[in-house]
Amino acid sequence: MPIPYSVLDLAPVANGATETEALRNSLDLARVTERLGFHRYWVAEHHNMPGIASSAPAVLLAHIAMVTERIRIGSGGVMLPNHAPLVVAEQFGMLEALHPGRVDLGIGRAPGTDQVTARALRRTEGQLSVDDFPEQLTELANYFTGRDAQGVTAVPALGNQPAIWLLGSSGYSAQVAGYLGLPFAFAHHFSSENTLPALALYRERFRPSAVLAEPYALIAANVVCGEDDETAHRLAAPAALQFLQLRKGKPGRLPSPEETDEYPYSDLDRLFIAERLDSQVIGGPDTVRERLAELVGSTGVQELMITTNVYRHADRVRSYERVAELVGLRPAAVA
Repeated sequence: MPIPYSVLDLAPVANGATETEALRNSLDLARVTERLGFHRYWVAEHHNMPGIASSAPAVLLAHIAMVTERIRIGSGGVMLPNHAPLVVAEQFGMLEALHPGRVDLGIGRAPGTDQVTARALRRTEGQLSVDDFPEQLTELANYFTGRDAQGVTAVPALGNQPAIWLLGSSGYSAQVAGYLGLPFAFAHHFSSENTLPALALYRERFRPSAVLAEPYALIAANVVCGEDDETAHRLAAPAALQFLQLRKGKPGRLPSPEETDEYPYSDLDRLFIAERLDSQVIGGPDTVRERLAELVGSTGVQELMITTNVYRHADRVRSYERVAELVGLRPAAVA
């Protein structure tokens, strides 16, 4: 039985472009992927990263919701340690009140940024820790139900609860999601070595809940579908270089293919990039169809979320169009 396919948008900012252009591209891609039949459209939270424009998921999602009609919208995710749970409840309760039945609240437990930026977000000099994540998550959930909310009414969150997901790139959130009986989304796109162990932990620890009777997992994967394998690898190369620079502590915008070709790679750089690209789904339609089938089969996920980061927006749109065609998506599949 075919599974749903969804979209993770990092709102990439390319060299020579502006953040305004990146965000407008996100709105355009949301419209396109809804028309193609993708199931969800999630945006991520990143801070102090020049190459990613989505620093405020709730704000961007409000705009995406206004230019679409049916596709589910959500955060992939909101990094809970950066925020007061009350504020997150109010923001996503408002989205759910405005767009009932369409909103996903994906929660992560990591800051998603460096420690200096995390301190600026929290306005505290205390030691930053994710150890209180279970308490924060419980507090957040209580604002939607009014249960144990300590006398605080979260307006309009109370009675307007979005679908809550837990996100992860290791086994911790997988176990929490299983224990709570929540759907789980794994970041295969940057932690592929942990995918199978985390999914196994989620399924082993799963306990039925009012939300789910059985485990429901999706993974986010980097996918670039070009007209042929060679073209696709050329399209994918700039994002690999951008990730290399990030790992070197030099986050920047998405370079052009020409800048990527001219970069002075060391042997270690080339090895790092080769290993990263090997975990991605890159190629022409036949290659991508085969690799996607292998990925779904090996992981047993109920849904696959695709993130595509290439230099030109038109190439990104075309990649999603090719994927939709080769996996047989139809507009009627959107729910």
